[in-house]
Amino acid sequence: MQKVNLSEKFSLFQDYWNPRIAGELNGQQVKLVKFKGEFVWHKHDHEDELFFVVSGSFRMELRDKVIFLQEGEFLVVPKGVEHRPVAEEEVSMMLFEPAATLNTGDAKSDLTKETLEKI
Repeated sequence: MQKVNLSEKFSLFQDYWNPRIAGELNGQQVKLVKFKGEFVWHKHDHEDELFFVVSGSFRMELRDKVIFLQEGEFLVVPKGVEHRPVAEEEVSMMLFEPAATLNTGDAKSDLTKETLEKI
């Protein structure tokens, strides 16, 4: 058992849209990722996703609305809901999702990460 310092972990990488595994529990992974720009529209047919804003802000685009999130806020995107995160400036995020969750869900693209690094 070890504590995790988020600032320290986020300092280990600079790239965007490339989640790292910072912890695991009950078949779930705690992933750290930095966003900037637009991601791809996608959905996860079998998994909910929790997006927690550690620093910065972003908007979660849904087909019927847009939700703006700031530091200290989180959003749970239910399985089956098409979504696209967009960040005008860099945002640091913590994600909670099942270990088998692919970052681009049902939309394979050059942003798809099939294997994640543990930090």
